Amino acid sequence: MGEGRERVLAEVGRFLAVGGLATVVALVLFNLLVHGFNTGEHALLPDQPVLAYVVANTVGMVISYRGTRSWAFRDRPPRQADGGRSAFVVINVATMALPVLCLVVSRDVLGLDDPVSDNVAANVIGLALGVGARFYLFRTFVFRRPIGLGDIYPAEETLTAAPTGRSTTDPAPPSARGGAAG
Repeated sequence: MGEGRERVLAEVGRFLAVGGLATVVALVLFNLLVHGFNTGEHALLPDQPVLAYVVANTVGMVISYRGTRSWAFRDRPPRQADGGRSAFVVINVATMALPVLCLVVSRDVLGLDDPVSDNVAANVIGLALGVGARFYLFRTFVFRRPIGLGDIYPAEETLTAAPTGRSTTDPAPPSARGGAAG
């Protein structure tokens, strides 16, 4: 397996681990807010599942940013002055629309308001859609791979195989690179 592919797989693994932790926190908080599990059925937001989802996932977003920034994409410095926080928030808010839409369809279109339906809609189907979108968007816009000089100026074969007494780091004259002399 190539080095680039191994790097991507490692990033995917770390991204999923951080996302898993943030998801568990958001899942528990969402269910406490909407369904009041183990609280004597005294849920704080039983008739406002979308608000509960947004609150729970905002807490998860904070956890996700810290883990993603410091571990999942630790080798990818952010390009924004604020460390990528604003882009991270914008992407999370935009992709939060996917599970919210699934929850709205489940509740308002299909009439399903039980805990299993809420969780399948928002935390299974919506989550899967959101995770894929976030991984692509974070990797592309927030935590891009740094560009090395080798990416911009690839080494020329004539520099590494110079038969003359010149250093291999000295630029070859135009005639050595196949250019016309004079």
